[in-house]
Amino acid sequence: MDIEFLKKNLRAVPDFPIKGINFWDITTLMKSHECMKMMDDWLYSLYKDKGITKVVGIESRGFFLSPSLAMHIGAGFVPVRKPGKLPAETIKYSYTKEYGVDSLEIHKDAITPEDIVLIHDDVLATGGSSRAAIELVRLAGPKKIYANFLIELDALHGREALPKDIPVETLLHL
Repeated sequence: MDIEFLKKNLRAVPDFPIKGINFWDITTLMKSHECMKMMDDWLYSLYKDKGITKVVGIESRGFFLSPSLAMHIGAGFVPVRKPGKLPAETIKYSYTKEYGVDSLEIHKDAITPEDIVLIHDDVLATGGSSRAAIELVRLAGPKKIYANFLIELDALHGREALPKDIPVETLLHL
């Protein structure tokens, strides 16, 4: 895999969504078949033999690759969404992010104690939304939880916000 090729295909958008935030736009990776294939192959190679039964994608950019990965490894897809977006009974977790406070929700019946879960998102920044998703999934008591990110912003130390017992993999470190 050509990590430098992937990095060259990323777009940085300064001052988005607010001044002082450097937004890493993965849509430039998504429009390239070559980049998509590299990311898909990497994800599949990491998780094909882990027994994962559910892939959890965090709204919204975590939705880009999660369903495809779930299909390839024979798992189901579970969305974690912003409040009010899921139609059935949910559980909610609030967290602090780089530029404010937010909440995430998951369907109460989405994860069972028999599940092995992979939580996937595009970027690990401060770790707030990822930690929230982990806590939501933990409430169901699955057998095992993994976490995966396309990009990790190392200077923000988001990995430190994640529980130490969760195996974490990242494709691109920036």
